Amino acid sequence: MSRTALRICPLCEATCGLTLTIEGTRVTGARGDRDDVFSKGFICPKGASFGAVDGDPDRLRGPLVRKDGVLRDATWAEAFDAVAEGIRPVVERYGPHAVGIVLGNPNVHTMAGALYPPVLIAALGTHSLFTASTVDQMPKHVSSGLLYGDANAIPVPDLDRTDHLLLIGANPLESNGSLCTAPDFPGRLKALKARGGTLTVIDPRRTRTAKLADRHIPIRPGTDALLLAAMASVLFEEGLVDTGELAPHLLGIDELRDAVKDFTPEEAAEACDVDAGVIRELARELAAAPTAAVYGRIGSCTVAHGTLASWLVDVLNILTGNLDRPGGALFPQAATDKTPRPAGPGHGFQLGRWHSRVSGHPEAKGELPLSSLAEEIDTATDRAEPIRALIAVGANPVLSAPDGDRLDKALDSLDFMVSVDPYLNETSRHATVVLPPPPPSQSPHHDFAFNTLAVRNQVRYTRAAVPLEPGRMAETEIMARLVLAASGMHGADPSAVDQMVVDQTLGKAVKEPHSPVHGRDPRELAAQLGGDTGPERRLDMMLRLGPYGDGFGVRLDGLTLDKLLAHPHGIDLGPLKPRLPQPLKTRSGKVELLPEPIAGDLPRLREALRHRPDGLVLVGRRHLRSNNSWMHNVPALTGGTNRCTLHIHPDDAERLGVRDGADVRLKGAGGEVTALAEVTDAVRPGVVSLPHGWGHDRPGTRMSHALKNPGVNVNQLLDGSLLDPLSGNAVLNGVPVEVAPVAEKLSALTRK
Repeated sequence: MSRTALRICPLCEATCGLTLTIEGTRVTGARGDRDDVFSKGFICPKGASFGAVDGDPDRLRGPLVRKDGVLRDATWAEAFDAVAEGIRPVVERYGPHAVGIVLGNPNVHTMAGALYPPVLIAALGTHSLFTASTVDQMPKHVSSGLLYGDANAIPVPDLDRTDHLLLIGANPLESNGSLCTAPDFPGRLKALKARGGTLTVIDPRRTRTAKLADRHIPIRPGTDALLLAAMASVLFEEGLVDTGELAPHLLGIDELRDAVKDFTPEEAAEACDVDAGVIRELARELAAAPTAAVYGRIGSCTVAHGTLASWLVDVLNILTGNLDRPGGALFPQAATDKTPRPAGPGHGFQLGRWHSRVSGHPEAKGELPLSSLAEEIDTATDRAEPIRALIAVGANPVLSAPDGDRLDKALDSLDFMVSVDPYLNETSRHATVVLPPPPPSQSPHHDFAFNTLAVRNQVRYTRAAVPLEPGRMAETEIMARLVLAASGMHGADPSAVDQMVVDQTLGKAVKEPHSPVHGRDPRELAAQLGGDTGPERRLDMMLRLGPYGDGFGVRLDGLTLDKLLAHPHGIDLGPLKPRLPQPLKTRSGKVELLPEPIAGDLPRLREALRHRPDGLVLVGRRHLRSNNSWMHNVPALTGGTNRCTLHIHPDDAERLGVRDGADVRLKGAGGEVTALAEVTDAVRPGVVSLPHGWGHDRPGTRMSHALKNPGVNVNQLLDGSLLDPLSGNAVLNGVPVEVAPVAEKLSALTRK
């Protein structure tokens, strides 16, 4: 007998509701949940392939422990014994910073990944934290921290009400949106156009999103900040600045005017390869629109001036009065956000509280650049011990970080490594212990992070659709036991981790004057928590203390876990609303338009006005049926147009003697790779594009389908030296490469 169950899709940031068809314990189908309050039945190819992802036979079913140099099946007890025996001696002999933690992109898609890594980091006390953020969106966190005092206060475009949307470095028809959680992003863009709105896309590639646009500007890669600064200059020069109701909340507008006045369209045009008149039109159209929003994503983050570009996206929204107003860009309010505090000055945001051991990179948001992980392991200095033990959770930096070959060797030199991963992949194959979480159907789901970025306030929670299989361990328990083993509490009940968090959170809440539970007994509050598990108790606590919560009985109509469980398709909390000044945590209590680190980096941007790249430059790309490196083992999601090919413009192909379908060699600062050429005018002249997440050809992995079509690792072309200095983000786009055809004889050998 088949049955159905609801599940929020964990395969990208859109967080669509699914209705799963289940035969016994196997997911045999997935369709969109038409009653989901947020996604309303939308589904993409990844969601439709949920069953194939969930039932991949290459998923590890139990832990592995390395014995005599070989990873072998082990019991959970043996695995956690090995973790405790491997990590604690390193901490005790060399200190906590000798233990590194790497958190990958999949962490943000699971409850366990949201709830336990902060506890693990705090318990270890290590500064050696590396995440996927520094090969992705860290510039946006840094710019938000500097502008608003909170690195997680990221305004999102009000897609459903805006009249004018300007996208730069974003391709949501392929990515489904990023730092902007929006099920059916394509439908929302089509609705924008249907109601008479305007869509402008700035991208060096003619993407699916660009094809939908009213105007596509094929900018030269890496010059996003110059274009945006020139638009800001026009707004001041032509008297188009109108901050409206934002004015009382702004600090430094005169200083901002002076800072951008030199970035005129005429100065920026040649560097950007965008006509000065077009730049002026973009600024005028933005100012003239009844409502408008500028939205920048990975293409504008993973460049040499990523933080400045991210800052300027918000500056344009501010100067046109579109920040924090309907139809512009607003701050979402998630149900599990902390209790809103009264508006007023905060502690602000600080960069560089510590630095990396080898190259001295400043931390950002508590993280060091992922690009520096290899040198932090393999390079000795007099300042501190190298990383000797590593905890990798849902991370595959051998493919996601620059110079994977060096990192590959560095991981082999570690004293100990534990990897929490369902696959034996290019990174986890180096581990001493591998702890595999169960398939997503066997896990509950709530989107802690993505609801803080959602284009509509809502809350949803789904329990596991399938019971936990015998021999498997819940991902939340794996992470709790990892915390205990790494922190010297090995053998304690894993529920102690959740109880500790509950006690600490409630103990703090009752002391805060603005809290709904101020002055109450934390033990009495803890006794009221619902839920069948520790993670559910923590979710209930966060909901009750949050902006829509019942305050533990203070508001009878407030949100609780029980109320959420009674609404399996979710609860709609309404459209985004203006929230300033409450989200501001700057020392001034205002939006600080020209923070010192930004002002200090502007001379570097002025130098870029005179920079003209001579040869080809590289940009990445992503396919709708892909998400970084973790879905290439699913046959339904690979093949067809989702291939690892090099896109090259016909003019460049003819000049270099490159034929469509032939092998070409790419060479960069970090090495060289050979890929199949795909000649297409979807990229502008002077630009080549290779997708990221590929390169599944290393020995010792257990990803059988990915191995059949491994592709090449685009990040091997990078040596890790190119970083955005403010955020430590890797420069992945706009980097120079050399391209040459491969001799026919060698090409034939390569295909074999």
